[in-house]
Amino acid sequence: MAKERMSSIAPESMTEGQKKAAAELAAGPRGEVRGPFNVMLRSPELMSPLQKVGEYLRFRCELDRRIAEMATLIAARHWTQVYEWSAHHPLALKAGLKPEIAQAIADGRRPTGMAQDEEAVYDLLTETLQNKSVSDVTYDRAIKQFGERNVVDLVAIAGYYALLGMLMNVARTQLPDGKQPGMPHFPN
Repeated sequence: MAKERMSSIAPESMTEGQKKAAAELAAGPRGEVRGPFNVMLRSPELMSPLQKVGEYLRFRCELDRRIAEMATLIAARHWTQVYEWSAHHPLALKAGLKPEIAQAIADGRRPTGMAQDEEAVYDLLTETLQNKSVSDVTYDRAIKQFGERNVVDLVAIAGYYALLGMLMNVARTQLPDGKQPGMPHFPN
């Protein structure tokens, strides 16, 4: 893999704003600055509110974790973001997503054997990411399945992880030692 562009910033090299943002993040459920937050720390004024959005989406939104993690995997696959895939694939499986569904997403295939809620999220997010919108049929099905609040949260999950994916792809964020990509890179 190409050389990482934005690795961790040593605490003694951080600005006061970076130290404050890093301490705020570390005090929350993530416990430490790593992955996308090493990149975002370059802009602590962006990182602070954005990490709170991510904290809500990951730890407090009312979506079933299986569905929220599936949404995260869909976004990671769309951006071929191996760091996020590596972090969230085990969480998705632990939350009850079937391994064969996760593998199909990793392979860029529509999964077979999905539950009704999984089909609704898959269609909503793949249409959103590919078409930059959704059909009335897909929208109506998602609203019926999840309600407006959860549809907003699902699209926000895809958008949040798209942003993280872009940042880490530009920064060439490396996987933690010993981790494997878990999904193939597609040709450009």
